[in-house]
This record gives sequence, C-alpha cells and structure tokens, in this order.
Amino acid sequence: MLSNIRIVLVQTFHPGNIGAAARAMKTMGLTELTLVNPRAFPDDEATRLAAGATDVLDNARVVDSLSEAVDDCVQVIGASARLRHLPLPHFDEPDTMAQSALGNARSAPVALVFGRERSGLTNDEICCCTHQVSIPANPDYGILNLSQAVQILAYEVHRAWRTQRGSEFAYQAPTQATPPTREQFEHFQQHLHKVMQHSGFLTQPHARTEEQLQALFARAEPSRKELSLLRGLLSALEPGDPQDA
Repeated sequence: MLSNIRIVLVQTFHPGNIGAAARAMKTMGLTELTLVNPRAFPDDEATRLAAGATDVLDNARVVDSLSEAVDDCVQVIGASARLRHLPLPHFDEPDTMAQSALGNARSAPVALVFGRERSGLTNDEICCCTHQVSIPANPDYGILNLSQAVQILAYEVHRAWRTQRGSEFAYQAPTQATPPTREQFEHFQQHLHKVMQHSGFLTQPHARTEEQLQALFARAEPSRKELSLLRGLLSALEPGDPQDA
C-alpha cells in the first residue's frame, strides 16, 4: 500500500525543500515523489538536505502539470487551508485522511499534493483534487515549512499502515469497489458539461452550477462501475445524429 502513496510537490521554489521532503518520505517508507515544474531540479542543495534519501530524488518524476501528475490516481488529496467556496470533501484530521488514503491505495495510486512554499495551491489546482486535508495548528501561527507538512502527513500514513498491518480484521475486510482515476473522473465531467450545455441547462453562467455538481460527485465518491453507469445515462440523454432521423 505504501508504494501506491505518491507525494506531489507543485512548483517548489527552494530545491532544499525537495531534498528535505524526500528525507521525510523515506523515514516513513514512502518512495514515490513527483515534482510539478520545480524551479531547480536536480540540484546540489536538494541532494545535501536529502541526507541519504538520494534514491527518492533519483527516482523522482518531473512533469509539466498537476493533471499529468495525478491522472492515474483514484484519490487526490490537496494539503491546504480549508476553502469554503470549494466544497470538496475535507479531512479535518490527518489521521482520518491517512486511513482513507490507505484504503484506496490497496488497488491504485493515491496522491498527496503540496503547493508552493509561499502561496500553496491555486484554486484551479485544488479543483484538480478529490479531497482536501488540513493540519491542525496554532491559530495564531499555523505556518509550516513544506517539508514539515510532508513529514506530518507521511507519518500519519505510516502510522495508519502500521495499525492496519497488525490488525487481522483489516486483512479480512471486504474489498471496496474500485474508485475511478482522476482522468476517468475528468472525462465524466467533460461529458456532463457537454450534455448540460447542449440541453440548455446551463442558462445562468454565474450560478456555479458545474462547480456545485463537481462537489456533489466528489462527495459521493462513485466507483468506476457507478461512473460508467452515469456516463451511459448521459449518452442515452444525448440527442441522436440528425442524419439518423
């Protein structure tokens, strides 16, 4: 399960933070690191602060966009302050997040996404996630270094893994339905947009209808089979080719 947990760092400015994050990962048994447009990588400072976790750096994948980093993931959890205007499912406690992530990681990749040192994740990037998680901290000073945030969430994942590993009940639990990948969910959203637009349903561009529906389906967490059923329904609602009439 740990091999299916992917740490994604978006546009990291200081290469030393990449190295420190790699060190935090390795101490908790995580090896999958993806970097989205880092300012400088590879870099000597990253190697220095990795402190022996250079294998994580050597195997890191560098991509151009967050979508490319997470398209094959069945759960994408963005680490950020809770944003009420983006009503994605939210984990108020990292330990709850870790249990959910491990459950999904039994069958497919799960991504934990961290934003820029100064500004975090953009709204568009959070919309690319299926869930959000926040780290409870001092309300008067809740500022965490990037690698510290990685360390905390990685620790919670490793702790949940240790707990499940020692529990016979966890291994006997019935297999959950396989969730769709982020790419499959994106195709569903595009299909839904096409049908709603063609039907004339989207008549109020400022009503945020699509955003609210996206949040609804994110909270529902449909399985791949259920998402396929929904796409079949959308196909049935699409008007036929006029030439067929």
